[in-house]
Amino acid sequence: MREVAGDGVTLAVLDQGEGVPVLLLHGFPDSSRLWRHQIPALVSAGMRVVAPDLRGFGESDRPEAVEEYAIRRSVADMVAVLDVLGIERAHVVGHDWGAGLAWALAAYVPTRVDRLVVMSVGHPNTLRRPSIAQREKGWYQLLFQFRGVAEALIKRDDWKLFREMLGDARDRERYIADLSRPGALTAGLNWYRANATPEQELERTRPFPAVAAPTMGIWSSGDDYLTEEGMRGSAEYVEGPWRYERIEDAGHWLQLDAPQQINQLLIEFLEFRES
Repeated sequence: MREVAGDGVTLAVLDQGEGVPVLLLHGFPDSSRLWRHQIPALVSAGMRVVAPDLRGFGESDRPEAVEEYAIRRSVADMVAVLDVLGIERAHVVGHDWGAGLAWALAAYVPTRVDRLVVMSVGHPNTLRRPSIAQREKGWYQLLFQFRGVAEALIKRDDWKLFREMLGDARDRERYIADLSRPGALTAGLNWYRANATPEQELERTRPFPAVAAPTMGIWSSGDDYLTEEGMRGSAEYVEGPWRYERIEDAGHWLQLDAPQQINQLLIEFLEFRES
C-alpha cells in the first residue's frame, strides 16, 4: 500500500501489476481487502490493479464532517489517484458504494473510464423511486441516518444487531474489528448520511446522467440488501454496450462467495476488444 493525496484527504492505495489499469472500488463496510481474490487474477491476466481504501475506510483518512462523504468528493479522490499514478484511462470495477462511485465516475468524468463493471448496485436513476421490496431490503439506511443513535444500537451487546445484519458474511468479524477503531463506524455511516437521506430522495428532480462506457452489471441472487430490479433496469441508462450477469447461490459479497466466477467474468469483459 502507498499513500496518495486525494481531494483533501490521504488515501491508502494498493498498486500492483503492469498493463491496462483497472480501478477497484469497494463499499461499506469494506476496504481494498475485499478484492483479495480478484487482484492476483487480474495481475496474472496482465493488468495493473489499483485498489484504494475509500475515504473513511481501511487505512485512509476519516474526515469528521458528513459533507466530506458526498459522492462528488470521492469522484475527485479517484481522479486525483489516477493523476498521481499517471493513468489517463482505466477500467473501473465497483461494488456497493463503490458501484455508486463507479457510476458517478463514468457519468461525470467519462474521459477517464474505459470499461465499467458495477456489482450489486444499479444505476442511480433506478433508485429514484424504489419498490416496496427494495425499501424493505434497505431498511437499515434509515437507521443509519440517526447520528449517535445508530452507532449505539449497532455496537450494543457486542455488535449483536450488526452481526444479525451481516448474516453469514465471510468477513463479518473483520468488519467489526475495523469499525471498532476510533471514528471508523461513524465514518462508514457518513456515506449514507451524505448520499442517501429521505430529503435527498424528495429533492432528486433531475435524472442522473447516462453512461457511455461499455458496462457489465452483476447481481447475486442471495443479496440481502438489494433487489434485482435496480441492476436489470440499468440497461436503460447505459448508452454503450450493456451486459447483465446474474450470479446464483452467492450473497451480497459475491466476489468472496463466488470468486472464480467473478474473476472469469471480469477478465473476459475487461480484455474484450472490438474486432
